[in-house]
Amino acid sequence: MLTIHPVTLEGYGIRLEPLAYTHEEGLAAAVADGKLWELWFTVVPRPEEVRAYITEALAGQEAGHMLPWAVRELTSGTLIGSTRYHDIVAEIDRVEIGSTWYGKRWQRSHVNTSCKLLLLRHAFNALGCKVVGLRTDNFNLVSQRAIEALGAKRDGVIRHHRARRDGTVRDTVMYSILVHEWPDVRRHLEFRLARHGGA
Repeated sequence: MLTIHPVTLEGYGIRLEPLAYTHEEGLAAAVADGKLWELWFTVVPRPEEVRAYITEALAGQEAGHMLPWAVRELTSGTLIGSTRYHDIVAEIDRVEIGSTWYGKRWQRSHVNTSCKLLLLRHAFNALGCKVVGLRTDNFNLVSQRAIEALGAKRDGVIRHHRARRDGTVRDTVMYSILVHEWPDVRRHLEFRLARHGGA
């Protein structure tokens, strides 16, 4: 059974720091880069909502079903986004990776591949997960392409699954990576980073 505690993960030019209120100012600046909250199919806070966002994430951590991080780019030392494990089901060795966002200037860079490699490596190698899930809104086509580019398999769509911020209800596209698929996924992600000059 999984035992999960806050931990710092570092590599590939990125450091994932256990989320804390000390990250509030930096994350407010990151989320303002591109006005990320304007994408109606995402769950990204406005700058003035970042403190409540951190509070919600830490409550989930205390309850045992979330483990949130702030993402720091090491060359500049800048906070650039956030990510987390969520929907942790310890008795079946499952976590999901999600609630991921980065400032606009860091999108389509090495950052997402680096973060996912760190999170997947920790999940499979350190925690002993049997499966790691990912999910996204059916209208978030960019996110779907990014998840598929990691090597995750599409499990299906859960219809009428969750409320969006605007009151509409989304369909959720579900993906997963099984433990026996991890060696090939790891090799693929490491190759992507090397090929594209990632840190």
